[in-house]
Amino acid sequence: MILETFPVGPLQCNCTILGDDAAGEAIVIDPGDDISRIHKRLTELGLKLKQILITHGHIDHVGGALKLKRLTGAPILLNENDLPQLNLMDKQAAWLGVTTPEVAPPDESLTDGMTVGLTSLPAQVLHTPGHTQGSVCLHFAPLNMVIAGDTLFAGSIGRTDLPGGDGAQIIRSIESRLLALPDDTRVIPGHGPATTIGDERESNPFLRGGWARM
Repeated sequence: MILETFPVGPLQCNCTILGDDAAGEAIVIDPGDDISRIHKRLTELGLKLKQILITHGHIDHVGGALKLKRLTGAPILLNENDLPQLNLMDKQAAWLGVTTPEVAPPDESLTDGMTVGLTSLPAQVLHTPGHTQGSVCLHFAPLNMVIAGDTLFAGSIGRTDLPGGDGAQIIRSIESRLLALPDDTRVIPGHGPATTIGDERESNPFLRGGWARM
């Protein structure tokens, strides 16, 4: 197995390459930028890209997906509830002061409960709206790991003051979908360091007190 997570783009989005070296296949999660670097790494590892999985439709996570698809032929999967985010790409780019990337509707929607990933390394899609309406997390049960996008961070949660955000909803999503996972589940967030479900259950200030029960 190959598992590499590294920050890309000006907002340092965590992009993940997950590969089965025996089968020579891989998936990439959240290729927001630095596509030449991602593609070069896939080539170095000798992996054929099978899927491009996007946790939500913000520019720092989806901005490079179409370019990577054109280089590899791999389909893009994004929850259909975030199609409005793609329509706001020019505004998202303006907020950051960057060039608007070319985007396109996904080849398939990441719907709740579906299985994605590689045959040997499958993941279940957990729809976790709140940061955006199409936000999803990817639970790799065989790896005891969840890719959380911008839903849950080490010591924090995703912001909810942008279009499609809902503060009470993100708390409900985290409590019902993520805190239901085992405490030792490793969490790879959309930005920043990894954590565990248990650590966030115990010490995340957004998941304690009355607001966490909204």
